[in-house]
Amino acid sequence: MDESDQHDAGIAVALPIDGTLDLHTFAPREVKSLVAEYLRECQARGLPQVRIVHGKGTGALCRQVHAVLARLPEVRSFALAGEAGGGWGATLVTLRPAG
Repeated sequence: MDESDQHDAGIAVALPIDGTLDLHTFAPREVKSLVAEYLRECQARGLPQVRIVHGKGTGALCRQVHAVLARLPEVRSFALAGEAGGGWGATLVTLRPAG
C-alpha cells in the first residue's frame, strides 16, 4: 500500500514536523484540516516559520491553502516563497509564538 492508498483508506500517516509540509501526496479534501493541524503542531514546537509546498499547477491548491491560512489565528503572515524556496509553488508562513 503506497501513501496515496493510505490517504484514500483513511489511514493516519505520520508526518515529520520539520517546518516543511509537502501537499503533493494529499487529496484536496484533506488540505484544510491537514494544514491547520500541522501549523498548530509547528507552533507548539516553537517553529517560527513553515514552508508549505502546494505546487504550481493551476493555482487551485495554492488558493485553497491561502484561504485556510487567512483564517487561522496561529498565522502571523504568509506569502509565496522566493525562487530559492520554491517560487509560486510554495508558501512561507510566519507563525505567532505559542502562548
